Parts: sequence; C-alpha cells; structure tokens
Amino acid sequence: MRVSQYFLTTLKEAPAEAELASHRLMLRSGMIKRLAAGIYTWLPLGLRVLRKVEAVVREEMNAAGAIELLMPVVQPAELWQESGRWDKYGPELLRLKDRHQRDFIVQPTSEEVITDLARKEIKSYKQLPLNLYHIQVKFRDEVRPRFGVMRSREFIMKDAYSFDVDKEAMLRSYQIMYDAYTRIFTRLGLSFRAVAADTGPIGGFASHEFQVLAESGEDAIAWCAASDYAANVELAEAVAPHAHRAAPAELMQKIDTPGLATCEEVAHLLHLPLGRTVKCIMLSAGGKVHMLLIRGDHSLNEIKAAKVPGLAGFRWATDGEIVAATGCSPGYLGPVGIDPAMPLIVDRTVAVMSDFVCGANEADYHLRGVNFGRDCREPDIVADIRNVVAGDPSPDGKGTLDIVRGIEVGHVFALGTEYSQAMGATFLDAGGQSRTMEMGCYGIGITRIAAAAIEQNFDERGIIWPAPLAPFTVAIAPIAFDRNEAVRTASIALHDELCAAGLEVLLDDRGERPGVMFADLELIGIPHRITVGERGLKEGKVEYQSRRDTAATAVPMTEIVALVRARLQS
Repeated sequence: MRVSQYFLTTLKEAPAEAELASHRLMLRSGMIKRLAAGIYTWLPLGLRVLRKVEAVVREEMNAAGAIELLMPVVQPAELWQESGRWDKYGPELLRLKDRHQRDFIVQPTSEEVITDLARKEIKSYKQLPLNLYHIQVKFRDEVRPRFGVMRSREFIMKDAYSFDVDKEAMLRSYQIMYDAYTRIFTRLGLSFRAVAADTGPIGGFASHEFQVLAESGEDAIAWCAASDYAANVELAEAVAPHAHRAAPAELMQKIDTPGLATCEEVAHLLHLPLGRTVKCIMLSAGGKVHMLLIRGDHSLNEIKAAKVPGLAGFRWATDGEIVAATGCSPGYLGPVGIDPAMPLIVDRTVAVMSDFVCGANEADYHLRGVNFGRDCREPDIVADIRNVVAGDPSPDGKGTLDIVRGIEVGHVFALGTEYSQAMGATFLDAGGQSRTMEMGCYGIGITRIAAAAIEQNFDERGIIWPAPLAPFTVAIAPIAFDRNEAVRTASIALHDELCAAGLEVLLDDRGERPGVMFADLELIGIPHRITVGERGLKEGKVEYQSRRDTAATAVPMTEIVALVRARLQS
C-alpha cells in the first residue's frame, strides 16, 4: 500500500479534551474521528487494527466450538420487559419508538434475543451444549463518555452465549471460554490478568474480568504476588482480623473539634494514626436510615454494602434524613447514643477496635476512647463492607495483596437460569422431563482492546503496536522518492518483494522530508521500518530499525527481506 493512495490523516497535536495516551494517539494517528460525544468514526488505519482483533477473536472462538451468527442492533422492548431488565437496566438503555409507537431498544447486549432464539429452536437435550456468538455494534448511553473509545457510547463487542443441560455442564462451557479468552489476549500481545469480579447488571452467580494492566486503568485490581489470587477491588474480600478486641484502656471523653469534620483532621489534632478513627456512613434502604462504620483510613465498598441484609437497593441518606435520625449534621456522627431502632452495621476491622475516635453526634465535637458494649451498643451486623488496601492479607492465605490498575477488555459470566427461567427457555431431558437451560455469557470489547493495547505500548514518539495488532507490518521510508530514480525504483521493488512474502507494507511515496516521514511512521506505530536512501544504495544497503530500537542498522539490500521475516518469527 502506498501512502499517496491511502487515507492517512495525522495530526501534530491532539484536541485538548483527549486525556489518556490512547485517546490522544488514536486521534493524532488518524485512527478515529469524533462525530459526537462518545461516538467515533473508525478511519481506515483504525479499522485495520479492529479487523486484526476480530480475526484473532473469531479464530479462537471457532476453535473453542462456538458458532457465529449475527443478531439485530435494534431489539423489541417486549423481550427486555419479559426478562425484567426493561426497568432494571436504567438510563444507559437507549429506548426508542418506531412509526407505530412500539417500543424498541438499541442493544447494549443480547441475552434476551439469544434466549428467545434458544427457546424457539432448542427442544431436546440432544441439541445441547450449544455456544453462539456474534461480533456486533453495541450502544450504552453513558452519562459521561470519556477517554475516547475506552468509554464510548457506541462500540463493537464480541458476545457469546452458551446453553447447557445442567450447572455442571455450564461450568465446563464457562471454563472453555475462560481458556479461550486467555489464548486470545496472549495472542494479541497484551499483559493481562483474569480477576474474580462482581456480576453487575448482567447477573448470574460468578464472573471473571480480563484486565489489561495499565496505570491509566479505571479499575483497581487486588492481586497476590505469592499466589494466583486476583480480584476486582469491588469483589476482593477483606479478611477478618485474627486479633480479638482489646479491653478498654481509656475513658471516653468529649473533644472540642470546631470545624474539623473529617477523620484526617481529627487524627491530626489528636496526634493519632488515622486508623484509630472511625468513619460514619449513613445509607437509606427499606424506608429507614442505617449507620455504617468503617475505619478512618478505609473506604466503603458499595458493591459489598448492597449485599448486606436490609441494604439491597440502598441510596445515600439525605442531610435531612441524617439530622432526623441522629440530631446532627454529617461530619460529627458516631454510634454513641443513637436510636436503638436504627440498624448499626460495622466493618470487620472496626468490630475488633477499642478506644476509637468517632463523632459525638454534636456539631464541632468528637469522642475519644469509645468502646463497643461500654459506651455504645454492640453492632447489629458485622460484615466485610470496605475496599481492600495494599498490604491486606490475601484471602487465599498465601501472602499479602497489592493494588494495580487495569482496563477491562473481557468478561465471562456464569448466568445459570437467570434469563432462561424468566423467559421460559426449556428443553426435554433424556427422561422426557422439561428442564430449564443453564446459560453462560462471554463478552470481549473489540474497540476497547485497541485503546488498551496503546495504553500498554507507547512512548513520546507515538504508538508501539504489538505485532499482531499493527495496521501494517513494515514501513518503507524512501529519502527523496519524488526526486531520485534509483531510490524510487529500489523502494517499489522492495515493496513488491515484501508484499509477495505475505507482509503488510506501507510505502511512504509522498516525497516528504525524512523528519516528517519518520514522525508519521513512528506515530502510527508500524513495528518495522526500512529507510532507502541514495547513499546507502550505492553501497548496496538500506537501513533497518524496529519501532522499539533507538538507532537504525545498515543491512545489505539482498538480506533485508530475510531479516524482517526472521524478526517477525522471533
């Protein structure tokens, strides 16, 4: 391919709103162009990368026994109403009406459509197991789309759905997909981890996220270097302390703390570690206000909190509700003297604390030396409701946790019968009895993979593509292509020879100055570059430089194709 015949649109500077490296570099290299908030046109260069991702995904899905189909982008509301997600999914679900005023949605995922297909077509256990997948456009109306295609509203996803006769068979299908995902991300040249995760709005009873490790990642991952343990911080268990609560060593005393409404400020005033303070969080659920206590240096895990009995569907209590329940505004709250009818839920770590510091339920005052059982009542519920932190013991007992950042690029779910039960997807077993199908679903963010790969592979000059994702394998940079017949002839011959060898080649035939050519080719991240110049040709040589090399190497013209092929194989 010649640049003069290609649609290559590079920029020296990225728009100011581009925050992440991937967003800046995808715009500058001409991979994408913004059409509207969270909606992008994929230009030819970017589309080549997407097709590379799709090819690997398709090969591994087919090898794992999945069968490709294609489901509609627009889906009837009745299916979503039947599953119960019409109301549950929330404002991310883009709803519309056709000319007959019938309700439809633009698909964010396809559990309902595939379950409807299965209940109509699968009648016997002899038709199972079955795994169907498609690669299709999705739309989720993000409240704040950002970071380019990393969190866009429109994106391309591969989603697969397995159907099995029982839970044991479904878990086998789940493992097959887990293994296929491991092969996919390995083949794509990504550094990643599979982590246990919350099932979220998709549902089911178990799931794993595949996280590309990158400092820019939105997700926090807890992992243990001494074992295989890894989990999203949303799900990672904070192990209960082994220590028992110590006997009180202080008398409770009221401390004047005017204007000091945070644990950090109070700890500084009292010259105490932040871990000696207790943070009070007020949530509303089931028509009543609940008080939750976590240590001052910890943070609430809302996913865990929602699983505490009585807190399903909670919301943050309003200032008015808090004052009505405690007689005090936020910032000075604590468990001493609270209404006996108000549920008191305490994190495991707090449950073993003694002589702690908390609010006095009076503006500008805190209490020091507070103890459960003596100064305030014992908790109604002790639960794991905090986020783990670095240094916490690993839940598998094999070391301590570290926290790293990750970008979710894939997610596998053990759905069980959540959708098949709601939508009546049944089959007849070997005994002629009607049974509900067991399901799994498995998603990969095709467009997000392109951005995640850049977040792991870039420098000050531009993108450094892993070889399997590069839009072109080799770039040819001729010096004075438009002015030197020998350079032009040699460059075209080299282009044709490399193409004949099965390589994807981009020949920069624009006649640009070397600095312009090199800047563009390094920006778009082509792994191998060959520079053809008059001086080198006189010696029968060209210059070779990989995208990660700091300098070029002179190579005989007769050996350059073999060198590039050897580099690719290695």
